[in-house]
Amino acid sequence: MEIIWHGHSCFTIKDKGVTIVTDPYTNLGTKLPALKADVVTLSDELVFSEGNVAKVEGEPKIFSWPGEYEVKGIGIEGYNAFHFAKSAEDEKNANCKIVIYNFFFNGYKICHLSGLGHRLTSELTESIGDVDILLVPIGGNLVIDYKKAIEVIEQIEPKIVIPMYYKIPGSKLDIGGLDEFLKAVGKTTVEPLESFEVKKKEELPIDRTDYIILKPMLGITAL
Repeated sequence: MEIIWHGHSCFTIKDKGVTIVTDPYTNLGTKLPALKADVVTLSDELVFSEGNVAKVEGEPKIFSWPGEYEVKGIGIEGYNAFHFAKSAEDEKNANCKIVIYNFFFNGYKICHLSGLGHRLTSELTESIGDVDILLVPIGGNLVIDYKKAIEVIEQIEPKIVIPMYYKIPGSKLDIGGLDEFLKAVGKTTVEPLESFEVKKKEELPIDRTDYIILKPMLGITAL
């Protein structure tokens, strides 16, 4: 399996001939490379509104709502959560809903937390369940900041954490950077990778969480 980050909350996740692209964006300051997928998930109605979604080749099935689905043997679960809310119950202070996705990829479970803006409720933590790879926002403002991200990581206890939704060169989003998160988790010497690859589940850590930093693989920077 291979995971590639394209900035913000956009990833390519692929294994054994099946490819998922999450949150393909436009108008956020950075530009995506050409993408092709079997499945596209849109998790955030505030950022990924109609007209703000990049075209993905391959006639993919598109999901933007909660539920349980299967495409080409890949299981997908979607759960509602919120931007900006103090908690998932605090709907009156939530500017919009998001969808958290679990992907069941040939024995791996990957959780994409989208633009999560609050700690997880016990019900949502239980629904998400055990996670091999967690894609977690850390930038603050639009999403949880690095401190709350660490709290959420402790709630889920994944084997691998890949941070997302933080400031990169060219981004228009008013969010924080990566350094404070890395300092807080004691991983300031992590070498960024162009992609994260794992060939068998036994390669994942046991009884600990590893942190993987991915370089944003982008197209030509938008003007």
